[in-house]
Amino acid sequence: MSTFTSLDAGRLAMHRKRKRVNVIALALSLTAMAFGVFWLIWILYETVTRGFGGISWQVFAEMTPPPQAETGGLANAIFGSFLMVSLATLIGTPVGIMAGIYLAEYGQRTWLGRTTQFINDILLSAPSIVIGLFVYWMVVARFKSYSGWAGVMALSLIVIPVVIRTTENMLSLVPNALREAAYALGTPKWKVILAITLKAARAGVVTGVLLALARVSGETAPLLFTALNNQFWTSSLSEPMASLPVTIFKFAMSPYENWQKLAWAGVFLITLGVLALNILARVLFRNKH
Repeated sequence: MSTFTSLDAGRLAMHRKRKRVNVIALALSLTAMAFGVFWLIWILYETVTRGFGGISWQVFAEMTPPPQAETGGLANAIFGSFLMVSLATLIGTPVGIMAGIYLAEYGQRTWLGRTTQFINDILLSAPSIVIGLFVYWMVVARFKSYSGWAGVMALSLIVIPVVIRTTENMLSLVPNALREAAYALGTPKWKVILAITLKAARAGVVTGVLLALARVSGETAPLLFTALNNQFWTSSLSEPMASLPVTIFKFAMSPYENWQKLAWAGVFLITLGVLALNILARVLFRNKH
């Protein structure tokens, strides 16, 4: 009996120790979560209260104003951001999807596949300012001119690795039984990829594209070195082009009250757009599972 009693006492002591550790870990986790949520709510509160007050029809209808002007807006910056981000997504998405298909379906055991994965991991974690400097050296310095095309190129290099990683991961989650069933029916591999695996993973791939779009929408550093800025309306990608992130950076650092008000309005618009894209991506990902 004494042997069983000592064993029970040891188990009880171990149980109490694990319970204490669990309580401490749970308390630390909740504290960390509350800390992060506190700053997130504060940032959103400041963005909404300061930014929403600056929203008016002039923001969407007028160009960026000179210092201390009574009226002005962000029309050229909104258009420039929309144009460059849209073109970067259109260029980067097909490249990323095709590279992701190769890595998931063809290059799993090849040196080229492993090399591509390694380079993609570097691009995925590279600071955006490094990509901006690279495009500056490759395009802006050689042609001696800032341009919207240089901005599109820099943003595309940010989109591509995100889409590659998401496409590869989503295709890897498709059960091999689906592929084997299609092969058993005599279906060629390219058709299996297009009609079965890619179709099964389409929600996850679209999620990756939306997340990449949300990321490049707020990038400032690459555009500072490539598209620079433009106070006037321009639809030519061969010239310097305004964008919301760069305009926000410029106006927020200025001492002029009207510029600061427009900067907060731009922050509100970008936050609203990125939030909408992330919610859409979450909804698609939830429906996938």
